Amino acid sequence: MPLADDRNIYLIGPRASGKTSLGKRLAERLGRPFTDLDAAFCEKHGETIADMVGRDGWDAFRRAEAAILAKTAGQPGQVVATGGGVILLPENRDLLGKGLVFYLQADPERLAERLMADLNEEQRPQLTQLGLHEEITTTLAEREPLYLACAHASLPERPIDELLEFALRALAAWERE
Repeated sequence: MPLADDRNIYLIGPRASGKTSLGKRLAERLGRPFTDLDAAFCEKHGETIADMVGRDGWDAFRRAEAAILAKTAGQPGQVVATGGGVILLPENRDLLGKGLVFYLQADPERLAERLMADLNEEQRPQLTQLGLHEEITTTLAEREPLYLACAHASLPERPIDELLEFALRALAAWERE
């Protein structure tokens, strides 16, 4: 199902909300390249997010992430899975707004289950000194208004096949507008 619209499709949401899983499947169905910004960061910098954050702090990582998003935004026609905090910088929100943005909503309990099942701290370092459940709840409460403000559509937590179909229907509706 190719789209006439070549704007990038961005997937935003918290860690472990399924952005990469949905992004790969959506890109395949649309015949578009897939980019994962976290993986692009590791490839470009030759280190993990945790390494940079541990050495230089979150602000340095956010600046590096913004540069990768800017480069990616200059290459239309992609499906892009973003990092959970990409929406924190206003310039990133501006870039995302030039594409089509899906917010992957997720229940904090489900996010905790997913993170506990795959504790990849090199790729998903702790954001705060709080325990996992409290960190997820606090971070989501802070970021959700930004996710909602950026999103053209919100995808409620569902199995991946349902999310894919929901996203494809939304894209088809945008094409008709």
